Formats: sequence, structure tokens, C-alpha cells
Amino acid sequence: MKLRDTMMVALFALAGCQSVATKKDTSVQVDPDMDRCGASEYQQYVGQPLSSIDDIRFEHPARAVPYDASVSMDFNLNRLNFMGDSQGKISRVYCG
Repeated sequence: MKLRDTMMVALFALAGCQSVATKKDTSVQVDPDMDRCGASEYQQYVGQPLSSIDDIRFEHPARAVPYDASVSMDFNLNRLNFMGDSQGKISRVYCG
């Protein structure tokens, strides 16, 4: 019986050393009121050339804004915006 008790203590001691791997939540919560234009669906275009959206048909009004371009400052949550950087790549996709 002594061997059995020793084995049980060793088993519990080893079980206490175990670590549990947890899955990180990499999904981002999207506020539906701020994503009326569906910008969350187009985040994969960040880093792509601004011209990569030329052939896409959008449900909402959309605009591609090249680097240093002038745009109206009216705020429209239903409009999808693709902002370009100095290399001509999409740097941000958002509603507004």
C-alpha cells in the first residue's frame, strides 16, 4: 500500500505541473452601427494595390482615395472608403 500512496502523490504532483493551452481569440468585435458599409468584409485588401478594387461591385457607395488626394469631409457611415498610401497600396478600409 505504501507504493500505491507514493504513486498517487506523484501523479497529483505531476498533474499540478501541467499547463493548459488556451486558444487566443483573434477575431475582432465589430460594432454594427459603425460598420454599416461593410468595411469589415474588405479588410483583406489592406496592403494590396489601390487598383485591386477596380473590378469589385459594392453594395454601398465606395471611394478609393489616393495618397494626398482631396476628398469631401462629409461623414457618411454608409460609404466605404479605401485609403491609399504613398506607394499606391491600401492602408485603411473604413466607413465614413
